[in-house]
Amino acid sequence: MEKCNVAIVGYGGMASCWHVPHLLAMPDRFDLCGIYDIADERRKIARANGIFAYDTFEELLSDKKIELAIIATPNDVHKPIAKALMENGINVICEKPVTLSSSDLEEMIASANANHVLFTVHQNRRWDEDYLIVKKLYDENTLGKIFNIESRVHGSRGIPGDWRNTKAAGGGMVLDWGIHLYDQLLMMTGDDRVVSVYSDLSYVTNEEVDDGFKTILHFESGLTAHIEVGTSNFIELPRWYVMGENGSAVINDWAINGKIVKVTDWEKLEAVPVATAAGLTKTMAPRTDETIAEEPLPRVPSNINEYYINVVNAIRGKEDIIVKHDELRRSMKLMEAVFESAAQNQVVHTSI
Repeated sequence: MEKCNVAIVGYGGMASCWHVPHLLAMPDRFDLCGIYDIADERRKIARANGIFAYDTFEELLSDKKIELAIIATPNDVHKPIAKALMENGINVICEKPVTLSSSDLEEMIASANANHVLFTVHQNRRWDEDYLIVKKLYDENTLGKIFNIESRVHGSRGIPGDWRNTKAAGGGMVLDWGIHLYDQLLMMTGDDRVVSVYSDLSYVTNEEVDDGFKTILHFESGLTAHIEVGTSNFIELPRWYVMGENGSAVINDWAINGKIVKVTDWEKLEAVPVATAAGLTKTMAPRTDETIAEEPLPRVPSNINEYYINVVNAIRGKEDIIVKHDELRRSMKLMEAVFESAAQNQVVHTSI
């Protein structure tokens, strides 16, 4: 296969610690031609790492051998950078979130269409194994009909201290982590429309942008989802908790520790009462061992390099792009509904 010549705009953590290593790991497919960063210090670091650095953005734009550019900058400048690249005939991968509003996204899509180039977004957490396991349980009806999904990411270091804690740059956890978790739920549930959104944002460590949130989604099918991000959680709750008519599943952490518990006998309803401080309860007593079975979680290995390979194959007309424009439209509208709900402190009814 002919190599794809790639440049990267922005040489912060995502570029230097993620995109560059992955591209360099596929030398038969990609040639990293160089990077550009607005900060002279970052360009110097790239050169010290053996990577060519353009002195100006205009120099990168004028490099006729560049076929694909990856945007890894603060969120507020995604749109102007993407449009400039596409107007110069360069295909674009943009970091998430694609931009800050649906209207901005439509401008970017229009630019891609007008200039006959590919434009997509790096929704890399579609390749996370924890997500793929839950999607497998959902798709295969392993737990019976799933009626509630809880998806959480917890940390205890507060919001990052860089541009992610400033509103002007498009900071905050909804835009940082929320877009990943919303995208995962939308991809998992497919054509099932979101009919209502309620969200509450937290500002524990930062007053300018949200440092966490809780979002409740109701779907047309009756499914509910609880999506949560916290940055002041010193005891973490499970990464996933999934409830179905015939069982439950839990994934506790990134290491995929967890289990499935399914009912084996609906007829045996006898329960041994549980003593509480103020009395007995049968309703909340655990099931007896002979009526349930515990199973290990399935494993769903994945390879994130498939994302980069798909982009090149889509550019060359060999396959359809995985992260599609209509999917970006849905996730952007969901994020806007989240912010609207939080601002109004009320449920937002929608059809996303």
